[in-house]
Amino acid sequence: MNMDSDSIDRQNVMPRPARAGRRQAVDTPVKIQVRSLDAWFGKQQVLRSVTMDIPAQQVTAVIGPSGCGKSTFIRCINRMHELVPSARMQGSVQLDGEEIYSRQIDPVMLRRRVGMVFQKANPFPSMSIRNNVLSGLRLTRRLLRKDAGDVVERALRQAALWDEVKDKLHQPGTSLSGGQQQRLCIARALAVEPDVVLMDEPCSALDPIATARIEDLLHELRKHYTIIIVTHNLQQATRVSDRTAFFLTGELVELAATGTLFTSPTDRRTEDYITGKFG
Repeated sequence: MNMDSDSIDRQNVMPRPARAGRRQAVDTPVKIQVRSLDAWFGKQQVLRSVTMDIPAQQVTAVIGPSGCGKSTFIRCINRMHELVPSARMQGSVQLDGEEIYSRQIDPVMLRRRVGMVFQKANPFPSMSIRNNVLSGLRLTRRLLRKDAGDVVERALRQAALWDEVKDKLHQPGTSLSGGQQQRLCIARALAVEPDVVLMDEPCSALDPIATARIEDLLHELRKHYTIIIVTHNLQQATRVSDRTAFFLTGELVELAATGTLFTSPTDRRTEDYITGKFG
């Protein structure tokens, strides 16, 4: 198909011809299947034949040095990659067995099922906390006025923010602290009841206390959602994820249970990266 972002002190794939460093075992239901995924920006290829399975209701971390294709990979999963004029991709991405790049798939509705939380908190500045939470539902025209209050409370509770903002829902979302704004963005993504939540470096701009709140939140959210998190923080990957995928120069080098990948990687490149020899 062709359519067109610290050593430890600083995860599966459908069977295919064996390559060094890849381990192929999934013992939980598969939510997302990626097959032979290539991606370009103009003439520059940024993903090379990536094939992997993402299991349901687990956290999969994606690690690797800057420019290795991590953010492009998750943007292909909710069809945000194609929004860049020079971008294109080929290969297959299936959600619950359905090809997301099929002409029958509405990208807007797909993004309702596959939510995204970005590196920098981006609440809509002209909207209140309440309206920020409801904005996605309004976009997809699936909001009944009588349900709005319940939706806001549910999403904010899921994002561990309700108790902090319940008395100021009509204040601007930008009036919150940085960590609260990021949790508001998570609540906005959860309000539409997605199947999958993609997170692109969600803690990179946060202080350690706010980061800890987000990480605690991830442990709760994995009970209900399939989560993919891109992170440069290897300690964070070990704390929050069930499985970890290591990318290098656009290739999936190794994918394994997080504890296994960080303690006994099978590919020398993975070992060199997690021990701080490069990256």
